[in-house]
Amino acid sequence: MKILLVEDDLELVTKLKPQLQAAGYVVEVAYNGVDGAHLGQEETVDAVILDLGLPGKNGLEVLTGWRHNGMSAPVLILTARDAWHERVDGLKAGADDYLGKPFHTEELLARLEALIRRNAGVSSNQLSWDGVTLDTERQQATTANGETIHLTAIEFRLLRWMMLHPTKIHSKTVLSERAYEEEQIRDSNVIEVYINHLRQYFGKSFIETRRGQGYRLRQP
Repeated sequence: MKILLVEDDLELVTKLKPQLQAAGYVVEVAYNGVDGAHLGQEETVDAVILDLGLPGKNGLEVLTGWRHNGMSAPVLILTARDAWHERVDGLKAGADDYLGKPFHTEELLARLEALIRRNAGVSSNQLSWDGVTLDTERQQATTANGETIHLTAIEFRLLRWMMLHPTKIHSKTVLSERAYEEEQIRDSNVIEVYINHLRQYFGKSFIETRRGQGYRLRQP
């Protein structure tokens, strides 16, 4: 899952980014409203964490522009605790949830996960498909035979993305974007290696190869 974090507080970004990564997210960061507006429109992201008090262009302007241009990813806005009017304005502009500063990271992660599940039409943090269950909190899976698989970070990112969208065909490019950040080297052959890892865990037929298109979970 790819997250855009738009926040000008360097100390907060330094703390929050690795925590988001540890929770299984690929994180892109913008430190001002101008860059944030551009990235939100040009990048394909699964959710946005947006501070409203940004330099260059405030968060409300950024959000309004995104929604006007059709950007539909769920947005969690960050506001000062007592700025109730900012929360109201943000929700009216198209935000999906808000969190007041200062906040506990655990609450932010829980709200973010809930937004992503809701956007995908999923109600539980345990994803199931074809006998395989993925616990997104523990980042581990259970096979149809009841065996527990402790996933690596990349394996977890790939499996979570595919299980949130089990009927879609996923190209290597899309899977790479959900597994790696922009500054990391991304070789399409590496994605194939991790797909084969998942097949070893859950069976060769668990993930189908669609020639010239990509991969999809086995359909019932």
